[in-house]
Amino acid sequence: MLIAVTDTGFGMPSSVIEKAFDPFFTTKEVGKGTGLGLSQVYGFIKQSNGHVKIYSEPGHGTTIKVYLPRVLTQTEPSDAKNGLRSGSEEFSEIILVVEDEAAVRMFSVEALLEAGYRVIEAESGVAALKLIESRPDISLLFTDVVMPGMNGAKLAEEAHKLRPELKILFTTGYTRNAVVHNGVLDPGVELIGKPFTIDQLSRKVREVLDKQ
Repeated sequence: MLIAVTDTGFGMPSSVIEKAFDPFFTTKEVGKGTGLGLSQVYGFIKQSNGHVKIYSEPGHGTTIKVYLPRVLTQTEPSDAKNGLRSGSEEFSEIILVVEDEAAVRMFSVEALLEAGYRVIEAESGVAALKLIESRPDISLLFTDVVMPGMNGAKLAEEAHKLRPELKILFTTGYTRNAVVHNGVLDPGVELIGKPFTIDQLSRKVREVLDKQ
C-alpha cells in the first residue's frame, strides 16, 4: 500500500532531508518543537516492515511517500488491557518508561518496541510507583531525571524500597557532571543523555539489563 502526501511549501534542501528522520532534529526555533514527529513516523513504518521516502527541493514543495505491507492474517489478542505493548518479542524483559513529555515518552516507547522489548509507560513518578507495586515482572525502570512533582531520583529511591533488585536507567538533557555535581543523581548510576538514537537506547538498555 502506498500513501503519498504533497505540499506546496518552501521545500527542503538535501542537508535537511538527510536528517529529517533523526530523533530530536528540528529546523524550528528553540521551544517550538521537539523534532520527534518524523522520527516517530519513521519508527512506526520500519516496525511495520514498511518504507518511507522524502522527495523535496527548495521552492518546489515536498512529497512524502509511505509504503506499507498488506497484512492478510488475523492478529492475535494483545495485552492492551494491562497497559502492556509488545514489540517483536526478541527479549522477555518488560521496560517501564517514565517521562512527563508525551512526545519524548512516545519516542522512547516506540524505540524500545522496535528493539524487541515489551513496554509499559507512565507520565509521572506517582503513576510509575503504582505500576511497579502491581507489576513484579518489570525488569527495568527507564526514567527521566527532571520531572514535575516526583523527579527521577526520588522515583528510583522509592522504587528500590519496593523492588531492591529493580534495574534503573536514567535519561536527561543535562550532562552527567551537571546532575551529579548538583546532587541530583549519585555517581555511578546508569545514565543516557538526550538526545539519543534508537540504536543508542537499545544498546544501553541491553547493557544495563545484562550487568551483574
